[in-house]
Amino acid sequence: MSTENNPSVYQGKAMFKSEDWWAVWLGLFIFALGLGPIYGMDTLGWLAKHNVWVDISKAVTPATKTYAGLGFWGSAIATWLFMLAVTTFGATIMGSKPARFAGGFTLIYWLTFACIVIGNNAYIGATPNQLKSFKIPWSLSLGEMGLIFAMLVGLFIGNFMPGLTKYLHDSARPEWFIKTGIVILGMAIGIKTVSAMTLAGTVIVRGVCAVVEAYLIYWPVTYFIARKYFKFTPEWAAPLASGISICGVSAAIATGAAIRARPHVPVILSAVIIVFVAVELLFLPFLAAGFLVGEPMVAGAWMGLAVKSDGGAVASGAITDALIRSKAEATLGIKYQEGWMLMAATTTKLFIDLFIGVWAFLLAIIWSLFRLDTCSPDKTGGAACKISPMEIWNRFPKFVLGFMLTFAVLLIMGLNNPKIVKLADAGAGQANILRSMFFALCFFSIGIVTNVRKLWAAGMSRIVGVYAVCLFGFILWVGLGISWLFYHGVKPPIM
Repeated sequence: MSTENNPSVYQGKAMFKSEDWWAVWLGLFIFALGLGPIYGMDTLGWLAKHNVWVDISKAVTPATKTYAGLGFWGSAIATWLFMLAVTTFGATIMGSKPARFAGGFTLIYWLTFACIVIGNNAYIGATPNQLKSFKIPWSLSLGEMGLIFAMLVGLFIGNFMPGLTKYLHDSARPEWFIKTGIVILGMAIGIKTVSAMTLAGTVIVRGVCAVVEAYLIYWPVTYFIARKYFKFTPEWAAPLASGISICGVSAAIATGAAIRARPHVPVILSAVIIVFVAVELLFLPFLAAGFLVGEPMVAGAWMGLAVKSDGGAVASGAITDALIRSKAEATLGIKYQEGWMLMAATTTKLFIDLFIGVWAFLLAIIWSLFRLDTCSPDKTGGAACKISPMEIWNRFPKFVLGFMLTFAVLLIMGLNNPKIVKLADAGAGQANILRSMFFALCFFSIGIVTNVRKLWAAGMSRIVGVYAVCLFGFILWVGLGISWLFYHGVKPPIM
């Protein structure tokens, strides 16, 4: 194992020789391309956009109509060639043999691509509010199941095909893929924050309050439960707390990378999170519609606080919006304007997402100062675990700086020139396609490098136990209480 993946022996590396720094360089390059629409250039419109589908010919389309002629395979091949070129370039500088890396990456890309397409089938990935548009009677509502498929395929290869595993090992770079994706994520969150500034002020203020709940209430309680009652190490407890209490997959991955957890840790947690999000989608909007018809904005904010993924929160907000508006009109004779409950859910989730990078930054400092990844303060004493400022910098995850930079640049640009917000949002959305692909490549790569026996030894049942106890024990109900506190009496406009 490389020193970079092993925090106990981690040393500072040259800025062009570490995966951490290359995540920044590659993320910033994609960020620069994503700015193209602001300057009238469709620089990423050729990327392969993955869609939920019934007709497989529509499963992949170019990101913009400008490149519609590329079709399914043209955009998929163009995306592969781009990702192949930039990753091979970086890997070569870091010391890999270019031909071997390129060959392995090509196989990983296309297998991951197939997993995403399969996972986006409407019967698997469509949310309940999408069933009508796809003309299907049911769906599993597992919107990110492609990631799980990718991990399962990787696990199969990694545990049953040793020859192929050896060939793919140098190209399977989960940490690099994770960190690059997070740097790109900062772009989307930055411009969405600007967009939120145009929403109703009362909703924004209340959305900010959600940050306090998620980070200062949910997180420490979940971390305590994971450590005290389920006996997880800090390496597992911190990403678990972030994934359950903040915003699911992205938070678990960002936290895991920030504290230098082994790369399989956040990905295993993410698999559990995805399943629980699907469970929440099945009952939570209907529960809200059952007893919150008189407090519609409370219901919307509750979805944003309770459902731990961006897509799941938005979907649950949309379902809740439709259910409560219909019930309010039928039982109360009130016809609310469409979209306000969805806005409350989305805005609440947005402000929680906004602080992912800040939280990862703080945790990275804490873990470095007290060496929670390499020593036990309980046994050695706090003073013995402290390290020098230079060592903190060497150990600090540089990708967090990349995330914060892409976020800050888009935020400042949008605030200074509101006219570019729509164009910047389009560019961020295109760059986010690559972010999603890097995340998927990470899941596949995790499977390649993970031993199943160690996976089960890590305690999958305990992970499910922590999630269930925290979600049903206090997250849902504290979230409801906070939503009531800040949104009680706030009503959507009446048509």
